[in-house]
Amino acid sequence: MRDNVFAVLRQVILWLTFWLPQKRRVETDRWLRGREEYRKLQAADIVLVSWGKSGRTWLRLMLSRFYQLKYGLSEKSFLEFDNLKRQDGRIPSVFFTHGNYIRNYTNHWNSKADYYGKRIVLLVRDPRDVAVSQFFQWKHRMRPWKKTINNYPPHGADVSLRDFVLNSRVGLSCIIDYLNGWPRELDLLSHVLVIRYEDQRNDPEGTLGRIVAFMNTPGTPEEIRGAVKYAAYENMRKLERDQSVKASGKRLVPGDRSNPDSYKVRRAKVGGYRDYFDQRTLAAMDRMTDEHLSPSFGYKGPVGSAAKA
Repeated sequence: MRDNVFAVLRQVILWLTFWLPQKRRVETDRWLRGREEYRKLQAADIVLVSWGKSGRTWLRLMLSRFYQLKYGLSEKSFLEFDNLKRQDGRIPSVFFTHGNYIRNYTNHWNSKADYYGKRIVLLVRDPRDVAVSQFFQWKHRMRPWKKTINNYPPHGADVSLRDFVLNSRVGLSCIIDYLNGWPRELDLLSHVLVIRYEDQRNDPEGTLGRIVAFMNTPGTPEEIRGAVKYAAYENMRKLERDQSVKASGKRLVPGDRSNPDSYKVRRAKVGGYRDYFDQRTLAAMDRMTDEHLSPSFGYKGPVGSAAKA
């Protein structure tokens, strides 16, 4: 309810400023979103940070099912910040964020100061796969105004996958810059667990076990196994197709049921970026990743799934 109030208030303010230049309206919207994200950040027990299309919905579904099984909650109880904590105080409030807007409010553009003192799960994925998934998100799922405020190519623009991925504002180099901001400050952050999407795909039960233990809610093998089974790829596709996860808003709803590329759960393939480009483009993407991404993430090489973080 509280989140809905803030969303409505933000829309009212934007409507009242319709006469301002678009640049000012974008700045206003980002500041308002940042203020609300900062409020949640301060109140959260756990902060789960990721760049978009890094597997966050999958992890959120696993966590939701885990807490349903562990604490006897309804299957409709989809984890949304503090909603499960209000049902059972043993469950942490979890703030899921991409970190897009907080700095617009705090002006901490070159540091992670906003996160100091917080318990953080940092979810990362090979930026080459992320860049490709972001293209399909932009093309089939993202709302026009969201494209505007995040500096994506405008709605309806004729942009190829290759041009999108190599675009310095939204493509591979932008994702690499974002990821590199974290290793530089790990010593200043109190508690950080780095989770790679690829390791989660390879060993979902072991990875989920590490996450819930870090969140101070360790689970039994049966609880973890049940959560992983529920959030398996085929069941997630079914949940999205049937629009069964009602509490998630539009997170698990296809843009167009007849178009597989418009689904939130699209392919879930490690190294899938290699299916879309010629050898010259692949070599450029691999070179950019090898030369500029921090080696601490373990993504050196053509796919990066074999390396350990």
